[in-house]
Amino acid sequence: MEATPLLDRSSDNKVQVIGENGDYLPIRGLSAWWSVFCIETVKLWRIGGPIVFQVLCQYGTYSVTNMFVGHLGDIELSAFSITLSVICTFSFGLLFGMGSALETLCGQAFGAGQIHMLGIYMQRSIVILTITCVVLLPLYLFATPILKLLGQEDDIANLAGVYTLQVIPQLFSLAISFPAQKFLQAQSKVAALAWISFSVLAAQVFLCWLFIQAFGWGGAGAAAALDLASWLMALAQFGYVVGWCKDGWKGFSWFAFRDLWAFVRLSLESAVMLCLEVWYMMSIVVLAGHLGNAVTAVGSLSICTSINGWESMAFMGVNAAISVRVSNELGLGRPRATKYCVYVTVFQSLLIGIICMIIVLATRNYLGLIYTNSENLIRAVAHLSGLLGITMLLNSVQPVISGVAIGGGWQALVAYINLGCYYIFGLPLGYVLGYVGNFGVMGLWGGMIAGVGLQTLLLLLVLYKTNWNTEVEQTSERMRKWGGQDVIDKSHTDQLPSKNGIP
Repeated sequence: MEATPLLDRSSDNKVQVIGENGDYLPIRGLSAWWSVFCIETVKLWRIGGPIVFQVLCQYGTYSVTNMFVGHLGDIELSAFSITLSVICTFSFGLLFGMGSALETLCGQAFGAGQIHMLGIYMQRSIVILTITCVVLLPLYLFATPILKLLGQEDDIANLAGVYTLQVIPQLFSLAISFPAQKFLQAQSKVAALAWISFSVLAAQVFLCWLFIQAFGWGGAGAAAALDLASWLMALAQFGYVVGWCKDGWKGFSWFAFRDLWAFVRLSLESAVMLCLEVWYMMSIVVLAGHLGNAVTAVGSLSICTSINGWESMAFMGVNAAISVRVSNELGLGRPRATKYCVYVTVFQSLLIGIICMIIVLATRNYLGLIYTNSENLIRAVAHLSGLLGITMLLNSVQPVISGVAIGGGWQALVAYINLGCYYIFGLPLGYVLGYVGNFGVMGLWGGMIAGVGLQTLLLLLVLYKTNWNTEVEQTSERMRKWGGQDVIDKSHTDQLPSKNGIP
């Protein structure tokens, strides 16, 4: 799409903010800032709205399953929560992180007009993620002894091990689902993702009711419903790519198996960056299993992390949207547009985080009712709601900055920051407060919140110090380095389209 000014230049009440090359002019004055804010808000949520809806629906398939299981009993809820929040979250984080390499490559390639590369990148990612799923199988097969080794009670660990075996099919669905999602998101073809996810969520509600309540299959029925819904999601997304995305999808290609190592390195950097974030909150649930009254501690934390997960998933959608915006603008060679879209997104995300915190604090005595009928768990959730609100506030900014890192290709830098803030500072502090200081769950969570706060401050500093002109100059080199693009371009010179703008 040709880059044209987004404001009416002839209008007296509007300020010209976009130059002839499609990038923003230097901004001076509040009127210019307001114009940029409005433009970027429309661009962000045109992409981000459907992605947020899609991610929330996808997360809803997990949360709905947890809700149905929660009414089977406290042990069942704790065991299934361990399955989802520890085992499945571990694999989800690893695969999602590796799949996020596509956000960097596909987004920058699309912005630069290299649309023929998208299908090859997606196929490479599917190959790599499928191999990763096979590597992860021992974690599922030996979940019970692993959980016992981590300190979980035998009753919870034994039942969680059974549930984990039953959700193995769900694991392999992610190897197709994540690459297909990133392929479509890079081109802003997000409406189809939203509709597919909504349909799968509706199907999941019906399947849970059918298998758990109508057939009386209990936790096994919940696992079966999750498996079916996950594969329905994966096949529908891949089918849409093959059937309706002819520009980016040129059929299966042997080029998907070439230059895999560079692609694997970027995938691993992305995985480490995101996994250190996802596993950090997971570790709270594991550590809580060592506390007294572990069923209540794990159950209340699982409910809080599930509620926090709704906001985290929403911001994972914003994460994907800002990643697309940043990678597209870098591919188009627009440094100011990249910088301003980041500033606007961080500001809006902070406002959303404040609203979420206020809602949690206002409804603290009723949050647990969604997941359980146990009075003990409801009171425990209310007791933790203050920390939950602070966590939701911090989590509103942090995923956005991570999305910027993915769009710009800074995965390795952010991985080091996450490692230091989370596992060298936050986790030990939480352990000291929780066990040595005898503050229990409050201490564990409070110490780990301190790690998130430090990480957020450092990432904001990185954004402030970033030279976006340099980032634009490095974009082409990154695509050659990570995507093996030079070899592929030689056989596709007749297919190169003209440079694309942002949809």
